[in-house]
Amino acid sequence: ETGETVNFVVPGATGMNYLDRVETNWAFRIQLPIGTSVPFHCTASGKVFLSSLRNKACQAFINSIHLEKYTDQTLNTTDALISDIKKCRKLGFAIDSEEFMVGMIAIAVPILDSRGNFVAALATHGPSLRMSVFQAKEKLPSLLKGAKLLQTALFK
Repeated sequence: ETGETVNFVVPGATGMNYLDRVETNWAFRIQLPIGTSVPFHCTASGKVFLSSLRNKACQAFINSIHLEKYTDQTLNTTDALISDIKKCRKLGFAIDSEEFMVGMIAIAVPILDSRGNFVAALATHGPSLRMSVFQAKEKLPSLLKGAKLLQTALFK
């Protein structure tokens, strides 16, 4: 439905880990194969995970990780990241606007267990030449539908 690669991503010890994915049919795509680990602070899946943490736990977590600057868009200060995470909490999704990789736009939503706890993220990403932040947000209904289906399959 998204027309782009969709990823099932879970938190690991040092980043978000790609467990499964459905590849886009486009020849021009961004390759992040199953098993890839990406940073928490500058990816849509990582930020949606961080937004699931309570304020104190989120602050402590952010203080414990290195906020490496991957691109000019990377939020690598605690204040900037906390501000973005608050926005993610309010909206229920996270965006990566070329924060992890120049030329990549991504959006992620949480997959929650039956108690409302974060289990994984469902994310889609594509090249910025083909997908803007606005276009990523247009994929939100498909991601939310997929997250709901996965939640039902896994926990009910």
